Amino acid sequence: MAHMSSVKHAELGSFLRSRRERIRPAEVGLPAGPRRRVPGLRRDEVAQLAGASVDYYNELERGAGSQPSTQMLAALARALRLTADERDHLYHLAGRPLPVHGGAASHVHPGMLDLLQRLTSTPAQVITDLHVTLVQNPLAVALLGDQSGFRGVRASFVHRWFTEPEARRLYPEADHEVQSRAFVADLRAAAARRDSKDSEAGSMIGALLGLSPEFAALWADHDVAFRRDDRKRLDHPTLGLMQVNCLNLFSEDGRQRLLWFTPAVGTDSADLFDLLTVIGTQDMRAT
Repeated sequence: MAHMSSVKHAELGSFLRSRRERIRPAEVGLPAGPRRRVPGLRRDEVAQLAGASVDYYNELERGAGSQPSTQMLAALARALRLTADERDHLYHLAGRPLPVHGGAASHVHPGMLDLLQRLTSTPAQVITDLHVTLVQNPLAVALLGDQSGFRGVRASFVHRWFTEPEARRLYPEADHEVQSRAFVADLRAAAARRDSKDSEAGSMIGALLGLSPEFAALWADHDVAFRRDDRKRLDHPTLGLMQVNCLNLFSEDGRQRLLWFTPAVGTDSADLFDLLTVIGTQDMRAT
């Protein structure tokens, strides 16, 4: 593994500690506890929120250990509720290039992250306008599968939808045509909204045009429509067919969306939603 200079490592540790100490536990959904001796979060709590081992995080704060990966830096930025400028500073201290905007390591807007944290009784996740999942709450993982392990172009669910047949198992086959058309129309709207110098959406569209005849045919129709409020059917591997409402909250620049799912009224999906917390994620497939 690559190593950083001792000075940068010490600065990184000090910066992490300063950000940790300013956060109240309640702000990240943790109980304050009766015997809390530190003004902010404990090291083990940051490690838990970032999905890191306590020993590894302790090394980072002590200014020791190896250079953290971009994925770990993104997780730490979310755990510590860093602003965009603070996130960039963290990457610079770690000697890592800033991640491509819209990729799986993109910075999640702190306001959206705070809302996600408060949605504890319903599945919710934050995605980019290219359908890259940035963060999920536990119920979203139970409903949709863990989407955190995809990298590169595969991080986009739209890309996987048109290039990997297994990605479609989440939806009943009868609904695939409708979903395909909706994904393409949404992607066209997102691409048009981006800056003309942005190549990320263009590269993805160009790749899909060459890889998927279905995508190419739908793209030629020039349909355009942002996905806002959808009623859809999901084919859950354990609970079976679920009818849900999918609601969207867009960031100001349209690059990120907070999605949350509720059971469709007049169906048995409300009872199935209650079971999500029971079955956990042990048999969930990645989508």
